[in-house]
Amino acid sequence: MKITQAMVLAAGLGTRMRPITDTIPKPLVKISGKPMIDYALEALAEAGVETAVVNVHHHADQMEAHLRAFNGLEIKISDERDRLMDSGGGLARGLTQLKSSPAFVMNADLFWIGEAEGEPSNLRRLAAMFDPQSMDIAMLCADPERTTGHNGKIDFSLAADGRLARYTAGDANPVIYAGALVLMPGFLADAPSEPFNLNIYFDRAIAAGRLRGLILDGEWLTVGTPEAIGEAEATIQRVSRGL
Repeated sequence: MKITQAMVLAAGLGTRMRPITDTIPKPLVKISGKPMIDYALEALAEAGVETAVVNVHHHADQMEAHLRAFNGLEIKISDERDRLMDSGGGLARGLTQLKSSPAFVMNADLFWIGEAEGEPSNLRRLAAMFDPQSMDIAMLCADPERTTGHNGKIDFSLAADGRLARYTAGDANPVIYAGALVLMPGFLADAPSEPFNLNIYFDRAIAAGRLRGLILDGEWLTVGTPEAIGEAEATIQRVSRGL
């Protein structure tokens, strides 16, 4: 399935990244010389996305200036200067600017490196997996053993048929939500106008047996604190050397 549109969630305050985020938004913090959000935008462009909506709040003017200068995607702004809408509310508002066809959703501050050369990218694999007849959401998941900067929390367990369930201690095949998914925008058509967490819709998809997962290829990185920048850059250097 070819997917040509996306929503990037980028409006958070980045409080754990202070004092860096006192003066710049977290998605513009550079990791190995590249703003975090660019890892997501470049992955989307490589996967064939043409249009992406990005929500902004913290240092929104800086975000808009950076996005205007980004080449390779038509970028639309979902403005949350007046009120942060949380992950679910922000997504629901942003999706109104997209068509009714399938869309990628990505977090601006989570990314991966080290995909196998000559093979379809993680996002292309996710798009190929998504079947709206049997799924509400297809989610990219990380192996806990191939992460940098993660706090150790496990999100889901992955069944042999690809179905995801909330993780409980002792479950087989524990995985972490990698910050990328595919859905039909209409799945959030009944979303409230108030801020809410996207986990509500994850749980709805689980209850219906319609949340599926795909293990990402490569190393997954999350950079939540200033100290984590060095850890992420060390992983990038290691992977670039083929170690």
